[in-house]
Amino acid sequence: MSPQSPPGRDYADDSDTVHHYMTRLGREIDRGALDGLTTQERRGRLEGVVGKLLVQDRIALSREEEVALVRRVVDEAVGLGVLEPLLADHSITEIMVNGPNDIFVERAGRLERDPSRFRDEEHLYQVIDRIVSAVNRRVDESSPMVDARLPTGERVNVIVPPLSLSGPVVTIRRFPRPYSLDELIGMGSLDGPTARLLGALVRARLNIIVSGGTGSGKTTLLNALSGFVPDEQRIITIEDAAELSLRQNHVISLESRPPNTEGRGEVTIRSLVRNSLRMRPDRIIVGEVRGGETLDMLQAMSTGHEGSLATVHANSAEDAVTRLATLASMSDLDIPFLALRDQINSAVDVVVHLARYPDGRRRVEQVAALSSRGRDDFTLTAVTRFEPEPVAADRIVRGRWRHLPLPPDLERRLTVAGETAFGVPPDGSGKAGRTAPGALRPLVELSGRAGPGGARPGLANPPELGGGL
Repeated sequence: MSPQSPPGRDYADDSDTVHHYMTRLGREIDRGALDGLTTQERRGRLEGVVGKLLVQDRIALSREEEVALVRRVVDEAVGLGVLEPLLADHSITEIMVNGPNDIFVERAGRLERDPSRFRDEEHLYQVIDRIVSAVNRRVDESSPMVDARLPTGERVNVIVPPLSLSGPVVTIRRFPRPYSLDELIGMGSLDGPTARLLGALVRARLNIIVSGGTGSGKTTLLNALSGFVPDEQRIITIEDAAELSLRQNHVISLESRPPNTEGRGEVTIRSLVRNSLRMRPDRIIVGEVRGGETLDMLQAMSTGHEGSLATVHANSAEDAVTRLATLASMSDLDIPFLALRDQINSAVDVVVHLARYPDGRRRVEQVAALSSRGRDDFTLTAVTRFEPEPVAADRIVRGRWRHLPLPPDLERRLTVAGETAFGVPPDGSGKAGRTAPGALRPLVELSGRAGPGGARPGLANPPELGGGL
């Protein structure tokens, strides 16, 4: 290797140079000397060794170039290689590796290609093995899919050939930073009156379902809503991967566990929901319902655990209600649809639906109250709805939140709970005020029957929205 640095050459991005020094580092370092050291101490020791190797080779590098090269070599030796700088960039919310040569990232809700690349497919497999081995998993042809989590909390999904025709694919979702509702207002995710209403709903112990598509901000909003739970209450959170960050004193966090390499030891969300009922919870917060645990969650909501929260994947508030019925039917109990409808009408009070718009922003698209009772057809009544304007040349979505009168039953429950100033302006004046009882029409009705020969729940003809701004 030349002692002089060729003009314009970036050694930190030169995979051959990085591989060369990583190989020499393996010969220089005593692996036993690293045992018992923290990650930071181990990195410091290795950085010192690589620095000495660079001095020996007398490569002419600036201080910034030397630091970058040393960091890159150490990242390859003990970290995740080219993924380390991406993980350190907090503006990135998702990292998508589509084979060794294609890396995409998500910033501000938009996808963009990153110039980083792996040396070859074997190099990518080495990083994958480092990720999955940390959680006692493996990935190969016999087990080509795996979910894992990095020590810093990021969720990782890996799928490899023969299932993936694009080579090894790695998707890393960053652990979301907790945001308050005030911060979400500043980001344009919702307006002040909607935030005050949501806070009142949580404090009044109404059961809330947060719905939305993938990456729409369900966990972020759920975390923000949890901040309104009184500090003296006992909260149990249940998640596939622990992402919620509650600040109350009395919080018990439960996390599901996948099966081990022998296919044993799995602990499902459903078993955790069932167990949580024996732990004297005041509130239960489920990160996401996606199967038979939905029925257990609904039963908990309607049997003394008011004020519970959960999220579900759905395309709209209406879809969220029908999806709850579908998921609840996936339990090992053969329950008629009418009974499931009764359970949902009894358990769920409000659905908050989120959407990610073309400009990348996540917004509260709709807040709707479930007004139906017993075995009546599902009836959702809009309380707040975001109305976007036509997209201009700058492709930024603009609009306003339209606020409608509260259903009498919902208003009564808020009033009984002492929440009399929840701030929703029903007349479009922008001023908080009380709503006119009975001045409400349902947004949409869902009806149908399940079972052999029955119709699948579907949308009835939605009446026009009345009142509001």
